Amino acid sequence: MHADIFCRRVDNYGDIGVCWRLARGLKQAAGWRIRLWIDDLPAFARMEPRCALDRQIQDIDGVAIVAWTSPAPALTPGDVVIEAFACDPPDAFRAAMRQRAAAAAPEPAAPEPAAPEPAAPIWINLEYLSAEPWVESHHRLPSPQPDGLMKYFFFPGFTAATGGLLREPDLAARRDAFQRSPDAQRAFLQGLGIGADRMAGWLPACGGAHPASTRLATLFCYPTAPLASLVAALSGDPRPTLLLVPEGVAPGLEALAGPAATGLDIVRIPFLSQDDYDRLLWCADLNFVRGEDSVVRAGWAGRPLVWQIYPQADDIHLDKLHAWLDRYRPPPQARALILAWNTGAASGPLAAAWRDATSAPGWEAWRHTARAWDRDLSAMPDLAANLIRFCANLRQKC
Repeated sequence: MHADIFCRRVDNYGDIGVCWRLARGLKQAAGWRIRLWIDDLPAFARMEPRCALDRQIQDIDGVAIVAWTSPAPALTPGDVVIEAFACDPPDAFRAAMRQRAAAAAPEPAAPEPAAPEPAAPIWINLEYLSAEPWVESHHRLPSPQPDGLMKYFFFPGFTAATGGLLREPDLAARRDAFQRSPDAQRAFLQGLGIGADRMAGWLPACGGAHPASTRLATLFCYPTAPLASLVAALSGDPRPTLLLVPEGVAPGLEALAGPAATGLDIVRIPFLSQDDYDRLLWCADLNFVRGEDSVVRAGWAGRPLVWQIYPQADDIHLDKLHAWLDRYRPPPQARALILAWNTGAASGPLAAAWRDATSAPGWEAWRHTARAWDRDLSAMPDLAANLIRFCANLRQKC
């Protein structure tokens, strides 16, 4: 199979991250030939330094990266066309899709051709991730288009009735080996510029918790996050926290903490590749994450996580958050903290939620939730495998 994946960067890097993982996953799982169309190569180059900004088409890890410019390159559509998050392919490409579909349509009175034409492209709209129940009934639904083409909705999700989540076959093995090695974790963090002196109080949680040690946490949030409340909660915690924050995220955080902050050490780290971001999540005791790609990767870390869902008008995002919490099933203390983080709680309520969630019973229950979340979701087929199977079934019906 030959597939085209179209990706537009909306406002962050999550859309590109999902598409890059999907492209590599389809190639690895089934040997598909992939062209990944990206409208913002500089953004992609931040997570994939091998990307050359001056090339229209380039190969990275066996995937053809296409600069989605205007006008778009005149390329023949593949067997599968995937638009990520409702970003329509360019008009000229859609016209080529119609031409291929028309050529593949049988003519009742025509004799058998000497060489059959390629089948019509399978057009997939890869939707955003959601835990809401309605996703199951909309997953894989066909959507006839005015120009005669057929588009199919494909919903990632957290149940067997959805498209599943992106997960590499060897992910758990690589994670477990890394988390069992304190030396590997320390070497990785030192490679990010974190000195041994700042890690002196941190004991990697290799199979167990170390309640007396420094807590290692990561912070990846939207500008709406209640940062002042978080700083107050961490500074007032008797257990110190080493907080790792990517460059460009929460730019006013250090000023909120002040030079004399006790119990909180904020360290800026560089923008990371996808593989290195996974390792960062694997190191941490707790991960604050935002958006779609990061919450999935934090789940595979098997460690407690706090998800800041993408804010929407009229608090629609809170309905989506509650749906996810109902599936994640954290202990009440952790649920209260996640809700406080997403509703901009003041310092007092957020500090109280933090104390409860990180207390000995609350923390142990949360760690159990994180391990169960990883275990249960890992038992289901991943998104790439489900998409491959769906396209194969459609092709058999053609």
